Amino acid sequence: MSSSSHTADGPVLGQRRRYAFGPAGQVRTGREFAAKVLLDWGLACDGLLDEDVRLIVSELVSNACLHAGGPSELVLVLSDRSVRIEVLDAGDGVPEPRSPHRSSRPGGHGLHIVGRLSTAWGVLRAPGVKAVWAEVALPGSP
Repeated sequence: MSSSSHTADGPVLGQRRRYAFGPAGQVRTGREFAAKVLLDWGLACDGLLDEDVRLIVSELVSNACLHAGGPSELVLVLSDRSVRIEVLDAGDGVPEPRSPHRSSRPGGHGLHIVGRLSTAWGVLRAPGVKAVWAEVALPGSP
């Protein structure tokens, strides 16, 4: 198979794209990376999917910056039903939505936004690393 990410019928499913974060501009660079990957996969033409993915990336990267010493890596995975977003960091904490959620209170909305825009989200832990993930349904997926 060639290194191209597309076949005649569309993007190759199961692709995984990784971005290693530098020390600055992490939210911006994460959003830019996600936009480039969606464009490469032919998914940037769906404005809502593109906006949802970039907003989730922003929220997860921001949370890693605020609560986990910063993100180390952003991973996007394409399946037949969704785009999976993973933000890796070395933090010990497990993110939880602030409860009770009060829309009038500043801050604390990130995971509520992630929950509303994704079909599922969660946390995976391994020694020395944590991945906070979310999945966004592709257009036309059940």
